[in-house]
Amino acid sequence: MIDISAVLGCIADDFTGATDLASNLVDRGFRTAVVFGIPSIQSLAELGAVDAVVVALKTRTAVAHEAVAESREAARMLEQFGARQFYFKYCSTFDSTPHGNIGPVIDALAGDLGVDRTIVVPSFPAAGRTVYQGHLFVHDQLLSESPMRDHPLTPMRNSNLAELLATQSENRVVTIGLAEVRGGQDALRALLEMPIQDAQRESVVIDAIDDSDLAVIADAAAGLRLVSGASGLAVGMCAPHAAAGVDARAIRVFRGRRAVLAGSASAATRAQVAHAATLIPSLKLDIEAAAADPEGYADEVCEWAAAEWAGDPDRAVLVYSSGSLDDLQSNDDRPGVADLIERILGSVAVRFVDAGVRQLVIAGGETSGRSVSMLGVRSLVIGPAIAPGVAWSEAHGTAGSLNLALKSGNFGTEDLFTSAWEKLQ
Repeated sequence: MIDISAVLGCIADDFTGATDLASNLVDRGFRTAVVFGIPSIQSLAELGAVDAVVVALKTRTAVAHEAVAESREAARMLEQFGARQFYFKYCSTFDSTPHGNIGPVIDALAGDLGVDRTIVVPSFPAAGRTVYQGHLFVHDQLLSESPMRDHPLTPMRNSNLAELLATQSENRVVTIGLAEVRGGQDALRALLEMPIQDAQRESVVIDAIDDSDLAVIADAAAGLRLVSGASGLAVGMCAPHAAAGVDARAIRVFRGRRAVLAGSASAATRAQVAHAATLIPSLKLDIEAAAADPEGYADEVCEWAAAEWAGDPDRAVLVYSSGSLDDLQSNDDRPGVADLIERILGSVAVRFVDAGVRQLVIAGGETSGRSVSMLGVRSLVIGPAIAPGVAWSEAHGTAGSLNLALKSGNFGTEDLFTSAWEKLQ
């Protein structure tokens, strides 16, 4: 068993969020590994020397009690292996419903870890997510006015984080504004160390609009046993003992066929699909055909890709579920279609790797979770960054030699599906 007595123990509520966080931690000098699912002694022993372990769960849209149970078990395992500080990572757009899962998981982890106060920091300025006066912005729009307003699974119709969290949590929710953050880490630390009133646990929503704010928050919160936020909070952290002279992003690069699987219906992914479709061979899933014969349809998709690779083996291919708002509405109207899309793209991922794909981009948290599970990937070593929150990795598990990039639906530049390969040169 490895000694991770000084390791930061992280719990992410989806697979793309886990790699997003891991990428930012590597940027800050943390030797970081991602483990999929509740870790075992064996999976931790395989990691080698690390400063942070990110446990990737698939709980963002799970039933609340299931999300709580899995998160608590992940924390117990990390604590058993010696983690001292814990980081619950959720999406920078606070993806959730009035029932959870962010609030219930924070409550449960705080109770288990004996924590009376934690912080709530969804800001990730590099990805356009900021918090000001307790309200979450996506670039220059309030969350409630952004494309997240119409997200098919977690429509976000309120930008006030205290109000959002109060509907989900039994903790008292308080806020700290930008002026207090700009007062410096010592003053902010003093606020976070003030005695709790009425012995009630607190969740503290903190403003942050740039990376310097995140650095102040991370420094002030260094003594807290539990922190929570998007991956942006990691931007302000510093590794306890970064390996001198070691390139934290060095991974093996595997040559072979290239592919993109996009199950996300987010506006950012739809724009990336539209851009890529003009440059690389692209196929939109036929939901009716997939529903009639899922495995047979997955075979058809692979036959299409094989024909494209026969003409140009080095060219990436794209398979996607939604290219427009009309597609999104059509899919929403059919029960079970989200699960079908995940299952089909997971089956395609397995077939693609069997067919020689060695560089694979997967867009969408739910799609990534299903595909990684079906591929048998146990852990990732994080490699070169593609965009803020998106990185290539070296996959370890039964999938064979594979470079894998898991992309949150909302992240990345418009050309990501066509430019990502340059980072592996």
